[in-house]
Amino acid sequence: MSSTKKNKLKHIITNKDKLISRVKKIKGQLEGVEKSLENDQDCKKILHIISSIRGALGGLMAEVMESHIINHMEEDKETLTDKEIKMAQELVESLKVFMK
Repeated sequence: MSSTKKNKLKHIITNKDKLISRVKKIKGQLEGVEKSLENDQDCKKILHIISSIRGALGGLMAEVMESHIINHMEEDKETLTDKEIKMAQELVESLKVFMK
């Protein structure tokens, strides 16, 4: 594979369909907040939906970040060792805790 083609592939996000599905769910939740505000719904209900959105965004960010980390770790290698993959996953888990 040429280096130009290899570099382009390094920024392809893994599990793209899964991530797009998550984005669509988040859009639906945001629309729920909008409708709740328009219909003067109870603030407690609206806050619950917003809290769910925040969690969903954090999860989405963690998944994209994990892909980003692994892709950059692989830049100079064809494959990662099990240890390197475990280290990347531990980093992502730490970031998930931090982002809460």
